[in-house]
Amino acid sequence: MSNGDVFLGEIIGTAILILFGAGVVAAVVLNYSKAKDAGWVVIAFGWGFGVLAGAYTAAPLSGGHLNPAVTIGIAIDTGDWDQVPYYLAGQMVGAILGAVLCWLVYFAQFQANAEEDKAQPTLGIFSTAPAIRNPVANLITEIIATVGLVLPILAFGLTEGLGTSGTTVLIVSFLVVGIGLSLGGPTGYAINPARDLGPRITHALLPIPNKGTSDWGYAWIPVVGPLIGGALSGLIFNAAF
Repeated sequence: MSNGDVFLGEIIGTAILILFGAGVVAAVVLNYSKAKDAGWVVIAFGWGFGVLAGAYTAAPLSGGHLNPAVTIGIAIDTGDWDQVPYYLAGQMVGAILGAVLCWLVYFAQFQANAEEDKAQPTLGIFSTAPAIRNPVANLITEIIATVGLVLPILAFGLTEGLGTSGTTVLIVSFLVVGIGLSLGGPTGYAINPARDLGPRITHALLPIPNKGTSDWGYAWIPVVGPLIGGALSGLIFNAAF
């Protein structure tokens, strides 16, 4: 894979991931959406399908990492860091692009939100926030949840049949659904620095009426936590397998 293919593939794949993921949250929380109040299970499956669509689309170009934590974990495992900057750059650009596309899809609902007597903050559509704000606990949650993502992804590579059949991405998609259902309650399971930071930047820049704060004081946790989790996954995998 060339550097250009990696960069382009990660842009496209991550944009699809965020379009689906932020889109399902917008569908569930914004007024005048047909999916209003559909619930957490719908959100978890929406994000899982976002991984499915994004990773399968990006796979021929870049392998479909879509996540700096995955890229870091693989680099630590293999010792190959040459293309890491292209992966990370593509993931960030794609995350920002996907968030913009979500805003365009739900533009009318965002506008209607501003006209409500009690307009709701919109950051939760784009990025994560903790149910209980405790930096240490929140960081630990994101580290553990990311290990729960990246370590299995590395282990899946040892199962030859998954790669041959092309079902690895499908299994990872269900893994993301499982993480959302089981570990997403405390922090909203960012488990992906680009997934959180890119849309948070987009939220800060877009002209969304009555959008509320972008909560930059919390923003480091869904970046640092998953990066630590990805690095630990690479180290554990090297030591144990």
